[in-house]
Amino acid sequence: MTVLLQGPAEGGVGHRLWMYSNYHCNLVCAYCLTESGPKVARRELDPATMLELAQEAKEVGFTALGITGGEPFLVPELPELLAELSQVLPVLVLTNGTLFQRALLDRMATLRGCDVTLQISLDHAEPEANDVMRGPENFRKVVEAVPELLKRGIAVRIATTVEEDDADDLERLCALHRGLGVSDEDHVVRPVIRRGRAETGEMGVIARYLDLEPELTITADGAFWSPFAPTVRRGVLDTDLLLTRTVRPLQRPLDAMLTVAGGRPEGADSTLNIR
Repeated sequence: MTVLLQGPAEGGVGHRLWMYSNYHCNLVCAYCLTESGPKVARRELDPATMLELAQEAKEVGFTALGITGGEPFLVPELPELLAELSQVLPVLVLTNGTLFQRALLDRMATLRGCDVTLQISLDHAEPEANDVMRGPENFRKVVEAVPELLKRGIAVRIATTVEEDDADDLERLCALHRGLGVSDEDHVVRPVIRRGRAETGEMGVIARYLDLEPELTITADGAFWSPFAPTVRRGVLDTDLLLTRTVRPLQRPLDAMLTVAGGRPEGADSTLNIR
Protein backbone atom coordinates (compact mmCIF):
# COMPACT_ATOMS: atom_id res chain seq x y z
CA MET A 1 0.00 0.00 0.00
CA THR A 2 1.29 3.44 -0.90
CA VAL A 3 1.68 5.72 2.11
CA LEU A 4 0.09 9.16 1.77
CA LEU A 5 2.67 11.93 1.60
CA GLN A 6 2.74 14.43 4.44
CA GLY A 7 0.99 17.40 2.90
CA PRO A 8 1.20 20.40 0.57
CA ALA A 9 3.94 22.12 2.56
CA GLU A 10 6.19 19.08 2.12
CA GLY A 11 5.34 18.68 -1.56
CA GLY A 12 2.81 15.92 -1.07
CA VAL A 13 -0.93 15.46 -1.32
CA GLY A 14 -3.37 17.42 0.84
CA HIS A 15 -4.67 15.72 3.96
CA ARG A 16 -8.36 16.11 3.02
CA LEU A 17 -10.21 13.86 0.58
CA TRP A 18 -12.90 15.80 -1.29
CA MET A 19 -16.12 14.31 -2.65
CA TYR A 20 -18.66 15.97 -4.92
CA SER A 21 -21.93 14.74 -3.48
CA ASN A 22 -23.87 16.11 -6.49
CA TYR A 23 -23.83 18.73 -9.24
CA HIS A 24 -27.34 20.23 -9.07
CA CYS A 25 -28.13 23.34 -7.03
CA ASN A 26 -31.01 25.61 -6.09
CA LEU A 27 -28.97 28.69 -7.12
CA VAL A 28 -27.33 29.81 -10.38
CA CYS A 29 -24.29 31.75 -9.17
CA ALA A 30 -22.49 33.95 -11.69
CA TYR A 31 -19.07 32.42 -11.04
CA CYS A 32 -20.05 28.80 -10.34
CA LEU A 33 -17.24 26.36 -11.18
CA THR A 34 -19.62 23.57 -12.14
CA GLU A 35 -22.37 25.58 -13.89
CA SER A 36 -24.69 24.16 -11.24
CA GLY A 37 -28.37 25.05 -11.14
CA PRO A 38 -31.82 23.54 -10.68
CA LYS A 39 -31.95 21.95 -14.14
CA VAL A 40 -28.47 20.42 -14.48
CA ALA A 41 -27.82 16.67 -14.34
CA ARG A 42 -27.59 15.51 -10.72
CA ARG A 43 -24.49 13.29 -11.14
CA GLU A 44 -24.53 12.17 -7.53
CA LEU A 45 -22.21 9.97 -5.51
CA ASP A 46 -24.50 7.60 -3.65
CA PRO A 47 -24.20 7.66 0.16
CA ALA A 48 -22.95 4.07 0.41
CA THR A 49 -20.08 4.88 -1.96
CA MET A 50 -19.20 8.00 0.00
CA LEU A 51 -19.02 6.01 3.23
CA GLU A 52 -16.83 3.38 1.59
CA LEU A 53 -14.54 6.07 0.18
CA ALA A 54 -14.28 7.65 3.63
CA GLN A 55 -13.16 4.35 5.13
CA GLU A 56 -10.60 3.86 2.36
CA ALA A 57 -9.39 7.44 2.83
CA LYS A 58 -8.69 6.80 6.49
CA GLU A 59 -6.85 3.58 5.69
CA VAL A 60 -4.46 5.25 3.24
CA GLY A 61 -3.69 8.19 5.50
CA PHE A 62 -6.14 11.01 4.87
CA THR A 63 -7.12 12.82 8.05
CA ALA A 64 -10.22 14.78 6.94
CA LEU A 65 -13.07 14.79 4.43
CA GLY A 66 -14.57 17.59 2.34
CA ILE A 67 -18.06 17.46 0.83
CA THR A 68 -19.06 19.87 -1.92
CA GLY A 69 -21.35 20.15 -4.97
CA GLY A 70 -23.66 21.49 -6.42
CA GLU A 71 -25.54 22.12 -3.22
CA PRO A 72 -24.92 19.13 -0.93
CA PHE A 73 -28.05 19.71 1.15
CA LEU A 74 -30.21 18.91 -1.86
CA VAL A 75 -29.18 15.31 -1.19
CA PRO A 76 -32.14 14.20 0.97
CA GLU A 77 -30.22 12.04 3.46
CA LEU A 78 -27.24 14.39 3.90
CA PRO A 79 -27.55 15.24 7.64
CA GLU A 80 -27.64 11.57 8.59
CA LEU A 81 -24.84 10.78 6.11
CA LEU A 82 -22.65 13.52 7.59
CA ALA A 83 -23.12 12.06 11.05
CA GLU A 84 -21.93 8.68 9.76
CA LEU A 85 -18.99 10.16 7.85
CA SER A 86 -17.85 12.08 10.92
CA GLN A 87 -17.47 8.79 12.77
CA VAL A 88 -14.71 8.00 10.25
CA LEU A 89 -12.98 11.37 9.79
CA PRO A 90 -13.72 15.06 10.49
CA VAL A 91 -15.93 16.58 7.79
CA LEU A 92 -16.06 20.02 6.15
CA VAL A 93 -19.20 20.68 4.07
CA LEU A 94 -19.46 23.52 1.54
CA THR A 95 -22.99 24.91 1.26
CA ASN A 96 -24.77 28.05 0.06
CA GLY A 97 -26.69 28.12 3.33
CA THR A 98 -30.10 28.85 1.82
CA LEU A 99 -31.97 25.62 2.54
CA PHE A 100 -32.04 25.72 6.33
CA GLN A 101 -35.73 26.11 6.92
CA ARG A 102 -37.36 24.62 10.02
CA ALA A 103 -37.61 21.01 8.82
CA LEU A 104 -33.96 20.78 7.78
CA LEU A 105 -32.80 22.64 10.88
CA ASP A 106 -34.62 20.10 13.02
CA ARG A 107 -32.84 17.27 11.21
CA MET A 108 -29.49 18.99 11.71
CA ALA A 109 -29.82 18.20 15.41
CA THR A 110 -28.33 14.81 14.60
CA LEU A 111 -25.00 16.59 14.05
CA ARG A 112 -24.71 18.05 17.54
CA GLY A 113 -21.45 16.78 18.96
CA CYS A 114 -20.25 15.49 15.59
CA ASP A 115 -16.98 16.67 14.03
CA VAL A 116 -18.75 18.43 11.16
CA THR A 117 -18.20 22.02 10.04
CA LEU A 118 -20.38 23.87 7.54
CA GLN A 119 -18.59 26.35 5.28
CA ILE A 120 -21.29 28.78 4.14
CA SER A 121 -20.85 31.23 1.26
CA LEU A 122 -21.35 34.94 1.92
CA ASP A 123 -19.59 37.36 -0.41
CA HIS A 124 -20.61 40.89 0.52
CA ALA A 125 -21.78 42.86 3.53
CA GLU A 126 -24.86 44.27 1.77
CA PRO A 127 -27.74 42.21 0.33
CA GLU A 128 -27.78 43.91 -3.06
CA ALA A 129 -24.09 43.33 -3.84
CA ASN A 130 -24.22 39.77 -2.54
CA ASP A 131 -27.40 38.72 -4.28
CA VAL A 132 -26.53 40.05 -7.73
CA MET A 133 -23.85 37.34 -7.98
CA ARG A 134 -25.65 34.56 -6.15
CA GLY A 135 -29.40 35.04 -6.41
CA PRO A 136 -32.41 36.75 -4.79
CA GLU A 137 -32.76 36.41 -1.01
CA ASN A 138 -29.41 34.63 -0.68
CA PHE A 139 -28.07 37.17 1.83
CA ARG A 140 -31.17 37.08 4.03
CA LYS A 141 -31.32 33.31 4.15
CA VAL A 142 -27.65 33.00 5.09
CA VAL A 143 -27.69 35.57 7.89
CA GLU A 144 -30.79 33.90 9.30
CA ALA A 145 -29.35 30.39 9.04
CA VAL A 146 -25.95 30.95 10.65
CA PRO A 147 -27.18 31.79 14.19
CA GLU A 148 -29.70 28.95 14.05
CA LEU A 149 -26.97 26.45 13.15
CA LEU A 150 -24.63 27.76 15.84
CA LYS A 151 -27.46 27.56 18.37
CA ARG A 152 -27.76 23.85 17.53
CA GLY A 153 -24.08 23.28 18.27
CA ILE A 154 -22.96 23.06 14.63
CA ALA A 155 -19.64 24.66 13.70
CA VAL A 156 -19.83 27.27 10.93
CA ARG A 157 -17.22 28.93 8.72
CA ILE A 158 -17.90 31.77 6.29
CA ALA A 159 -16.37 31.62 2.80
CA THR A 160 -16.11 34.83 0.79
CA THR A 161 -15.41 34.64 -2.94
CA VAL A 162 -14.50 37.95 -4.55
CA GLU A 163 -13.32 39.10 -7.97
CA GLU A 164 -11.75 42.32 -6.71
CA ASP A 165 -10.42 43.24 -3.28
CA ASP A 166 -12.41 45.92 -1.47
CA ALA A 167 -10.99 46.56 1.99
CA ASP A 168 -13.97 48.58 3.19
CA ASP A 169 -16.49 45.98 2.05
CA LEU A 170 -14.41 43.21 3.60
CA GLU A 171 -14.26 45.02 6.91
CA ARG A 172 -18.04 45.47 6.93
CA LEU A 173 -18.43 41.78 6.10
CA CYS A 174 -16.08 40.81 8.92
CA ALA A 175 -18.12 42.93 11.34
CA LEU A 176 -21.23 41.14 10.09
CA HIS A 177 -19.90 37.60 10.53
CA ARG A 178 -18.54 38.45 13.98
CA GLY A 179 -22.00 39.67 14.89
CA LEU A 180 -23.44 36.39 13.66
CA GLY A 181 -21.07 34.47 15.93
CA VAL A 182 -18.36 33.45 13.42
CA SER A 183 -14.79 34.42 14.34
CA ASP A 184 -12.12 35.83 12.04
CA GLU A 185 -10.31 32.48 12.22
CA ASP A 186 -13.38 30.89 10.63
CA HIS A 187 -13.57 33.35 7.72
CA VAL A 188 -12.05 32.23 4.40
CA VAL A 189 -11.49 34.77 1.60
CA ARG A 190 -10.64 33.47 -1.87
CA PRO A 191 -10.60 34.76 -5.46
CA VAL A 192 -13.00 33.86 -8.23
CA ILE A 193 -11.32 31.17 -10.33
CA ARG A 194 -11.75 31.50 -14.10
CA ARG A 195 -13.30 28.10 -14.67
CA GLY A 196 -16.87 27.02 -15.30
CA ARG A 197 -19.40 29.83 -15.49
CA ALA A 198 -16.74 32.35 -14.46
CA GLU A 199 -14.70 31.50 -17.56
CA THR A 200 -17.73 32.01 -19.80
CA GLY A 201 -18.24 35.41 -18.15
CA GLU A 202 -14.50 36.23 -18.29
CA MET A 203 -14.32 36.65 -14.52
CA GLY A 204 -11.61 35.81 -12.02
CA VAL A 205 -8.02 34.59 -12.07
CA ILE A 206 -6.61 31.83 -14.28
CA ALA A 207 -5.48 28.81 -12.27
CA ARG A 208 -3.13 26.14 -13.61
CA TYR A 209 -2.55 22.90 -11.78
CA LEU A 210 0.62 24.38 -10.25
CA ASP A 211 -1.55 27.13 -8.73
CA LEU A 212 -3.91 24.70 -6.98
CA GLU A 213 -3.14 22.66 -3.91
CA PRO A 214 -3.10 18.93 -4.72
CA GLU A 215 -6.25 17.74 -2.96
CA LEU A 216 -7.62 14.46 -4.28
CA THR A 217 -11.23 15.00 -5.35
CA ILE A 218 -13.74 12.28 -6.25
CA THR A 219 -16.83 12.87 -8.37
CA ALA A 220 -19.30 10.71 -10.28
CA ASP A 221 -17.05 11.36 -13.32
CA GLY A 222 -13.68 10.34 -11.84
CA ALA A 223 -10.80 11.58 -9.69
CA PHE A 224 -9.43 15.12 -10.05
CA TRP A 225 -6.44 17.15 -8.89
CA SER A 226 -8.41 19.62 -6.75
CA PRO A 227 -11.98 20.51 -5.73
CA PHE A 228 -11.52 23.44 -8.16
CA ALA A 229 -10.77 20.99 -11.00
CA PRO A 230 -13.96 19.08 -12.03
CA THR A 231 -15.46 22.16 -13.64
CA VAL A 232 -18.06 22.51 -16.39
CA ARG A 233 -18.00 24.94 -19.32
CA ARG A 234 -21.01 25.35 -21.58
CA GLY A 235 -22.35 22.06 -20.29
CA VAL A 236 -19.17 20.04 -20.93
CA LEU A 237 -16.98 18.62 -18.16
CA ASP A 238 -13.40 19.94 -18.14
CA THR A 239 -10.88 17.09 -18.06
CA ASP A 240 -7.61 19.05 -18.06
CA LEU A 241 -7.17 18.26 -14.35
CA LEU A 242 -8.66 14.76 -14.45
CA LEU A 243 -6.37 12.14 -12.90
CA THR A 244 -8.32 8.98 -13.72
CA ARG A 245 -11.85 7.80 -14.38
CA THR A 246 -11.24 4.94 -11.94
CA VAL A 247 -11.94 5.89 -8.33
CA ARG A 248 -12.12 2.51 -6.59
CA PRO A 249 -10.13 1.33 -4.85
CA LEU A 250 -9.09 4.80 -3.70
CA GLN A 251 -5.47 3.71 -3.83
CA ARG A 252 -5.54 3.91 -7.65
CA PRO A 253 -6.38 7.62 -8.01
CA LEU A 254 -4.12 8.34 -5.03
CA ASP A 255 -1.20 6.66 -6.80
CA ALA A 256 -1.97 8.67 -9.94
CA MET A 257 -1.99 11.91 -7.95
CA LEU A 258 1.26 11.07 -6.16
CA THR A 259 2.88 10.45 -9.54
CA VAL A 260 1.78 13.85 -10.86
CA ALA A 261 2.68 15.62 -7.61
CA GLY A 262 6.11 14.02 -7.65
CA GLY A 263 6.71 15.31 -11.17
CA ARG A 264 6.13 18.95 -10.32
CA PRO A 265 9.19 21.21 -10.60
CA GLU A 266 11.18 21.55 -7.38
CA GLY A 267 9.91 24.47 -5.33
CA ALA A 268 6.63 24.65 -7.28
CA ASP A 269 4.42 25.44 -4.33
CA SER A 270 0.81 26.33 -5.07
CA THR A 271 0.60 30.07 -5.57
CA LEU A 272 -3.06 30.87 -5.00
CA ASN A 273 -3.41 29.08 -1.64
CA ILE A 274 -7.19 28.92 -1.97
CA ARG A 275 -9.67 26.76 -0.05
